[in-house]
Amino acid sequence: MKKLCFLVLLATFGLTQKNYAQDIEFGAKAGLNISNFTGGDADRNSLFGFHIGVISEIPLSEKFSLQPELLYSTQGSEAQDVVKIKVDYLAIPILAKYYLAKDFSLEVGPQFSFLVNDKGEYIDSDLPDEDTDASSVDIGANVGFGYNLSSNLFVQARYNFGISTVAENPDIKNSVFQAGLGYKF
Repeated sequence: MKKLCFLVLLATFGLTQKNYAQDIEFGAKAGLNISNFTGGDADRNSLFGFHIGVISEIPLSEKFSLQPELLYSTQGSEAQDVVKIKVDYLAIPILAKYYLAKDFSLEVGPQFSFLVNDKGEYIDSDLPDEDTDASSVDIGANVGFGYNLSSNLFVQARYNFGISTVAENPDIKNSVFQAGLGYKF
């Protein structure tokens, strides 16, 4: 009975909403990452990196839309001026966007990232780079905003804070600020 009530409610809601599916937009974006690790007790410095990828915006109502993305993102941290830990991910953020004004949106949502490359580069040393044994999956949460400069051009800024650990010993998580520029086709 609960399933039937849920299906009726869902069907009613679906029939009363305007069909926004025809307005799905696709695009590409790229930008700057400023990343660091949080947790543990090491003294760390931020690393600069980049992200690049594709996006889709799926309107669900006049003020609310869903924006899944597929990004290549370079992240990491510098530990105690000794080693740069670099972790590169294939990231899949799924953002819920709420338009506060015509072109200005708040964005929140989870991010699922899959490790592509990881290495530790020693600073001022002849030691070879080494594998960091970083976790193969990283889960984070995003919060940020977007602004449409025109019907095709947009900017976004967001903060991604890690929920899962990058490495178990010490218990460190990703922390990434992203600023990007994109184009909707």
